[in-house]
Amino acid sequence: MLKQIYTSDYKSPLSSPVLEEDGGTLSGYLDMELLLFSTAGSVDDGKSTLIGRLLYDGKSIFEDHTQSVKDASSAIVLIDARIGIVEQTKRHAYIASLLQIPNVILAINKMDLVNFSEEVYNSIKSEFEKIAVILKLKKIYFIPISAKYGDNVVDASTNTPWYNGVTLLHLLETIPVHNTDHDLPARFPVQYVINPDNGKHSDYKSYAGQVAGGVFRVGDTILALPLNRLATIKAIDEGPVHLNKAFTPQSVTIRLEGNIELSQGDLLVKLNEKYPKFSSLISLHVCWFNIRPLTAGAKYIVRHTTNETLASIEYIRYKVNTNTFENSRDDKTVNINDIAFITMKTQKPLKYDDYNENRTTGSLILIDENTFETVGAGMIVTDQEVYSYNI
Repeated sequence: MLKQIYTSDYKSPLSSPVLEEDGGTLSGYLDMELLLFSTAGSVDDGKSTLIGRLLYDGKSIFEDHTQSVKDASSAIVLIDARIGIVEQTKRHAYIASLLQIPNVILAINKMDLVNFSEEVYNSIKSEFEKIAVILKLKKIYFIPISAKYGDNVVDASTNTPWYNGVTLLHLLETIPVHNTDHDLPARFPVQYVINPDNGKHSDYKSYAGQVAGGVFRVGDTILALPLNRLATIKAIDEGPVHLNKAFTPQSVTIRLEGNIELSQGDLLVKLNEKYPKFSSLISLHVCWFNIRPLTAGAKYIVRHTTNETLASIEYIRYKVNTNTFENSRDDKTVNINDIAFITMKTQKPLKYDDYNENRTTGSLILIDENTFETVGAGMIVTDQEVYSYNI
């Protein structure tokens, strides 16, 4: 199961920002690249133990939490490395492939339970490398670790003299982070309209949201969708600060020249850049979270960027067998933890990009309209891409 998401703006003591006498921080801290990472594994694989070990050995946990981490680390049921790769591992690898995660680290844990065997490590590594080729994973790193004792987590282990790689913490601190979102076509989903007193005492009106792609600058000509109205950016504000430009993923307010009325869910794009697709018939891969199966004909609430609408499931193309990576077109019963390719029809058209072009405008979630539970997460793709991606 996916455990949690952490941000590695955390740095070890040697690379931590130095506080200046006036209480400020050096500019280098503000310029640090941000690495987002998640931990995934089966139950009791040691996800919590690993994160606790990173924080504890990395001296990045408050003293009053230290004892609780010690206690938790000695109460954890550890998973034997001899279990190796199971279907859950393959499912997580498949999801990583769908999400197009650029770097995947396979931390082979519980090495202490197999006497730090190089043969066991190489066997698991070889098996996963074959999976990585099938799933077209981009970059794979392998590290033999013992989260319980800290081997190769923060400090290099003397128990693995045959391993010449870096520790997990060193890898997380030095792994290349390439943010290409600034190069995408500009996207700004309107989340909130700021119009004090409904314009009775002020002509101030701005549109708040988070830049979901590209860069917006004061003076840019924008196209407002779905109105198909042109306007010019008059000002960009980040709180009380006036900006000349805003880029992904800044949260800002944008003011426009002229009298244009936008609402939540509208989308600002730049004139003469690639425009998003506009359709009510959407094809997507969906990861199903709910104990109630996904069925054709069922209706759900769709939340896409800042927009919300109703949708019905038109048909289920296939379900993925995450053990063999085959697409089953006979058994289309989508249960909890299943992955499927479906087509749905929304009550009002979505303004979207394919997921491989923009992760924000190319993703959505499905919500049960009766219980308001989040039941699925989807990645929008075109039919042509699906069949070329058919793994």
